[in-house]
Amino acid sequence: MPGVSARGLSYGERRQLAVNLTRVLELYRPILDAYIIEFFTDNLWGTLPCSWQEALDGLDPPQLATLLLGMPGEGEVVRYRSVWPLTLLALKSTACALAFTRTPGFQTPSEFLENPSQSSRLTAPFRKHVKPKKQHEIRRLGELVKKLSDLTGCTQVVDVGSGQGHLSRFMSLGLGLMVKSIEGDQRLVERAQYLDQQLLQALAKVEKRNPRVVQRGRCLPQHVVKWVDPIDLCEELLLPLESTQHGGTRLLLTGLHACGDLSVALLRHFCCCPEVVALASVGCCYMKLSDPGGYPLSQWVADLPGYELPYRLREGACHALEEYAERLQKARPDLRTHCYRAALETVIRHACPELQRPGVQGIPRVHELKIEEYVQRGLQRVGLDPQLPLNLAALQAHEAQENRVVAFFSLALLMAPLVETLILLDRLLYLQEQGFHAELLPIFSPELSPRNMVLVATKMPLGQAFSALETEDS
Repeated sequence: MPGVSARGLSYGERRQLAVNLTRVLELYRPILDAYIIEFFTDNLWGTLPCSWQEALDGLDPPQLATLLLGMPGEGEVVRYRSVWPLTLLALKSTACALAFTRTPGFQTPSEFLENPSQSSRLTAPFRKHVKPKKQHEIRRLGELVKKLSDLTGCTQVVDVGSGQGHLSRFMSLGLGLMVKSIEGDQRLVERAQYLDQQLLQALAKVEKRNPRVVQRGRCLPQHVVKWVDPIDLCEELLLPLESTQHGGTRLLLTGLHACGDLSVALLRHFCCCPEVVALASVGCCYMKLSDPGGYPLSQWVADLPGYELPYRLREGACHALEEYAERLQKARPDLRTHCYRAALETVIRHACPELQRPGVQGIPRVHELKIEEYVQRGLQRVGLDPQLPLNLAALQAHEAQENRVVAFFSLALLMAPLVETLILLDRLLYLQEQGFHAELLPIFSPELSPRNMVLVATKMPLGQAFSALETEDS
């Protein structure tokens, strides 16, 4: 999807982009703030301008993917069946123009071309117990961290929110970095330590067959069970793994999809701690950011009118735009789930008006169910009588509006990257306000990993050397 490159924008350009984003988001906030399960109860279709309704009504999912989202059929000639209102065309162009591009700036040969479950860029021991998405992520982020560590002279990498330790193992045993892993869940740490030993054994077997394959002298990551507070500094995070004779400890902080406030904690440690000289953070779960405290961080954004991003907007920014566009392009039958759930909400509120937006546990194979069957199962899951008398004609009328539900959701999804862009831009501006150097790079394939922007920050200018972080290793 086209967009603006975060790389190389001046401080003034970044501030102006923040101004433009808040203006656009404020203008279309009702669409972004709507819950799709309230499509029928709140008449969401009726909240759109009549000219927009006429343009979108009747479009099938592949047409929405191409005409509205502009993907994945970007290279095709776009043929509108009717003249779209200029306001809708302007929104589409603005959403594309103001969002940070999520496409990596280099061409990567498909690492899953030969086998969709095994990256050809990782050796077999590092692929074990790791799903393809995570294989791609640990390789790309690990290689970037290695380059950044070399450029900034770091003596130790701290992987915060390390989970089962897949990234830490690759950085330590695969790339030769000295790594400390910090994770708040004891069970995940125990699992990571178990996988460490498995990997050591696998590498030993490889080395026995060919001593030149595995370099000696690489040590396991050190795992620490510790909850990192988003506000208070974590002393454990700053402790060196071993004493250094020259210049003291120089730390590089990293986090692979550090959830919510954990990404903010990494930024604060970078800014406040002289030992931390570099940062490479990939955030996620924006809806879990503290309010206030997690956003906004920069004074510039905090002073802008309309800067507020309530829960619903931040939650929407976590959707996988590319994945949904692919579902549209293929007209997958599971697209009807939102329509069915919105119809269920009407029944729930009729039966129990005080029960609104209840969580409904996953109902398998929704696309194979009749709408009344789905509603009965949904009622049971929220604790209501599944044998309640149903207005079948009303449910079928809702079902007939499936394409409208999909169109409204696609419209909100079109603008979701603008919310993510503002959150990430706020972090860039915060770091620059503190006098540091910061850039955002799309590091992962967005089709594999939707939250694919890595925030790189240093306390020394890297100049032209920064471009090395964007290149793909051979």
